[in-house]
Amino acid sequence: MRRKILVGVAWPYVNGEPHLGHIAGMNMSADIFARFHRISGNDVVMVSGSDMHGTPTALKAIDENTTPEKIATKYHKIWEQALNDMGFSYDLYTNTHTQEHQDVVHDIFLKLEKKDLLYEQTQSMPFSEKEKLFLSDRFVYGECPYCDENKARGDQCEKCGKTLDPIDLKNIKSIRDNSTPVFKETTHKFIKLSFFEEKLRSWIESRSDWRQNVVNQSLGMIKEGLHDRAITRDIEWGIPVPVSDEKYSSKSIYVWFEAVIGYLSATKSWAKKQGDKNLWKKWWIDPDGETYYFQGKDNIPFHTIIWPAILLGYEELNLPTDVVANEYLNLGGLDFSKSKGHAVWVREFLKSYESEPLRYYLTKIMPETSDSEFTWKGFVESNNNELVATLGNFVHRIFNIINKNYDGIIPDPQSIEKEDEKILDQCKKTLIDISSCIDSRKFRNALNHLMQLARDGNKYIDKKEPWKMVKIDKKLSSTSLWVGCNIISALRTAMYPFLPKTSDKIHNMIFDDSDTLRDGWSVREIPPETKLKNVKTLFIKLDESVIDFENGKFKD
Repeated sequence: MRRKILVGVAWPYVNGEPHLGHIAGMNMSADIFARFHRISGNDVVMVSGSDMHGTPTALKAIDENTTPEKIATKYHKIWEQALNDMGFSYDLYTNTHTQEHQDVVHDIFLKLEKKDLLYEQTQSMPFSEKEKLFLSDRFVYGECPYCDENKARGDQCEKCGKTLDPIDLKNIKSIRDNSTPVFKETTHKFIKLSFFEEKLRSWIESRSDWRQNVVNQSLGMIKEGLHDRAITRDIEWGIPVPVSDEKYSSKSIYVWFEAVIGYLSATKSWAKKQGDKNLWKKWWIDPDGETYYFQGKDNIPFHTIIWPAILLGYEELNLPTDVVANEYLNLGGLDFSKSKGHAVWVREFLKSYESEPLRYYLTKIMPETSDSEFTWKGFVESNNNELVATLGNFVHRIFNIINKNYDGIIPDPQSIEKEDEKILDQCKKTLIDISSCIDSRKFRNALNHLMQLARDGNKYIDKKEPWKMVKIDKKLSSTSLWVGCNIISALRTAMYPFLPKTSDKIHNMIFDDSDTLRDGWSVREIPPETKLKNVKTLFIKLDESVIDFENGKFKD
């Protein structure tokens, strides 16, 4: 039975360039998951886009003496190109500054208000007298009232994980200029998160296959008691508030409320592009629709508390099947940070190296259950010792022997023995094992199964020694070479979710028809008299001399 899989990827703020922390945190795992389910024959839609609105973009515009729209559009294009260059298979990568998105946000806002799940309240918010504007919670910091962290943000303490309001902070300061803001009263619309507390608790407790960090953080928030949250902000750059009251004319809908709605609006936009405006319902309304959300751990509350509360309030729409949150990727012991400039930038990286070795290394070190460390040494070694020496070498040595001794025609096997059957069975089992791992969102383990098959393939060929046998009698080496080519065919399929470009390179060396994706998630046996064509090197060994390991960057 074909499954209906929606893959939603967290919407990045576009007030700066993407770095490897973003890629490792959400994009890589989402793309592996989407590609696997496509090649498995399921109905997949992968959507996301740029979070164009909010205070960070508005302040960036002030700094660069331009408009928020120009800043957002500039960085949206940079993000879109970078994600494309990484080979991520979005069905639609859009942005939140579209009419379609605004219409869906307004529809949800008005329905929640009609059902009495929104209300108006006056609150005190930090105001910068220097910049003459209210500061959003992520633009103030101070001492957390629950732990000893002295740089907790106004919405959440990253050390203890507790959600906060700016007024909770001690010794509050502006991130912008370190000045002390004053608190002024302002009126906003609030959503009744507290109304959904018990429903959310029961739902999260029933999620037996979620990652423990996601469950623990979410239930920890509920245990504290859910507080109603403002869903409007004193900023004009954003989705306008759909009410006639004049006091909301200079306000907009808060980005944390409208950005998560982007998953739905993007799916609707994609459906229209397919010529069927109701196609989105397969994933959002049909009871067997599955929705998976990929992001970093700092986005957990928005996907397990706030977005499900919105969905419960709106009714009819499916709750998340899973919220797949990675921990942080570190660089030199510190979190990747766009605001602090502590990062390896995607565009800069791809000027020097191909995307596939990076996809491989980021999957290998993916911070699934704990923070992990990106190192230049690790990247070079994974490329040279694993992609080049293990995976690429296995393909090269077999195809090279066939080109030299069989005119590029893969020989038919003479007789299949137990040892041959064993490795061929392992090919099928490897696909089963990878399938199980990816479907349970264990991507590092899935990659390990792929590389184990490559290692065992090398051991098989080392033992059979076809380069020696072919000199004695070509028939003696034909079986091992045919088996080796079938291992390569299996590797081609197995690597498709991780290394799609390399997978298709191998496909085009062996087969004339179709492509890896259309062949499906199975081992395609090599037909008799198959002729190799356009045999190319899969991976290039990296020269360590081009990297400044001490300072962690490319040499000038």
